Amino acid sequence: MHGGGVDTDKHNGADSASLREKVQLRRGEKWRILKNIITVSVAFMVQFTAFQGTANLQSSINAKEGLGTVSLSAIYAALVVSCIFLPTLVIRKLTVKWTLCVSMLCYAPYIASQFYPKFYTLIPAGILLGLGAAPMWASKATYLTQLGQVYAKLTDQSVEAIIVRFFGFFFLAWQTAELWGNLISSLVLSSGAHGAAAAVDGNGTGSPHSSDPNLDSCGANFCVVETSDNANLQRPPDSEIFEISAIYLSCIVAAVIIVAVFLDPLSRYGERRRGSISATEISGMQLLSATFKQLKKANQQLLILITVFIGMEQAFIGADFTQAYVSCALGIHQIGYVMICFGVVNAICSIIFGSAMKYIGRVVIIILGLYGALFRRNKEAAFSNYRLWESVGFVVAYAYSTNLCARMKLYLLFGVLVCGMIGYTIVEIRQLKKEKRLKQLEEIPKQQQTDADRKAIEEDDEKDELEEDIVVTHL
Repeated sequence: MHGGGVDTDKHNGADSASLREKVQLRRGEKWRILKNIITVSVAFMVQFTAFQGTANLQSSINAKEGLGTVSLSAIYAALVVSCIFLPTLVIRKLTVKWTLCVSMLCYAPYIASQFYPKFYTLIPAGILLGLGAAPMWASKATYLTQLGQVYAKLTDQSVEAIIVRFFGFFFLAWQTAELWGNLISSLVLSSGAHGAAAAVDGNGTGSPHSSDPNLDSCGANFCVVETSDNANLQRPPDSEIFEISAIYLSCIVAAVIIVAVFLDPLSRYGERRRGSISATEISGMQLLSATFKQLKKANQQLLILITVFIGMEQAFIGADFTQAYVSCALGIHQIGYVMICFGVVNAICSIIFGSAMKYIGRVVIIILGLYGALFRRNKEAAFSNYRLWESVGFVVAYAYSTNLCARMKLYLLFGVLVCGMIGYTIVEIRQLKKEKRLKQLEEIPKQQQTDADRKAIEEDDEKDELEEDIVVTHL
């Protein structure tokens, strides 16, 4: 089959895990691959325009009894469970594309719950979102990584460089969601009664001055239990929150439609090929064990703390920073404008780091796709572990959010970062040694290789038969 089709050799009675799928593609297929990368990136941008905008407001608009922070904690607690049990199972049953669609829909109830924010609405909706998030992120990572391998084969370029470039573009689009989501909330809140009151208030109750004693309890000195009398933390009118939520809910629906209509299924590029979880006809418990088996690998263990830090840092920015440094001092209506700056810088860095990869090495992949490069053969399980430990970081940060002051939270973040970077540095050293050893082994003629040499090459985590299974045609 020519063009973008797939030719699979079937053997009657054979386990489908032994199938060797041949993917026949024309050189021109690279443009279709780029279209798919753009599609999934735009879909996530629209999706997280809604979620990031909503999440950034939670600690401020639903501050009563810590409802907003508790709901965010529920999301990531559910995500921890989801990372362990769901990604490989859901991807196996639904395939990557439809896993994306179903998982993205799980975000809608949480946004809708903003119309009636109670513990019995936000918490269940947050749990559903968390359960859907892990399969969604695992599917996205698998899709980008596999298309990167195919594109590298078509263009005769480095697989690692292409994967980083694809992830860089994706995160560029994804980070701009911070801009659009916060711009929406800022425009609505600033133009409404809440923002107007702050603009005309000269006594510090809406637009604080440096003489306002409330400022002494903001920033690093911020403690949730000591700021109940701060007028800047008052909830905006329901009408404004409802308007924002309606816009965000529309974004979720639009994102799902984009994926369903415009994204090619991964089967076009060898989804059910040997070595892929999607291709393996094994029991649910065996699929579940893939996530746990990944934890036995030394590199995976060494990356745990830096991954936990990524979650803790994002939780701090989304909940503690917005409340302690922005809402407390400037007012809730200013959160969006401040976070827009954060999103713009993140988007710019995604471009810079992705393009600079070929000059500065793999160090920046820790935020762009390190797991896909280290564990290509076990992409689904690897990215599942990434989301697992990142979610643990979110849960830990949200768990102490209302009990510790901002200063102590900063100390904790710094300590975890230092320990995480030590582990990451060890991974880099181990990987360099491994690559050097494998290169030496591969230079030995096959007839002179020992059984141990051949086993080391065959068990290489970075070895993925997909590159060998792609057949480039000129038809």
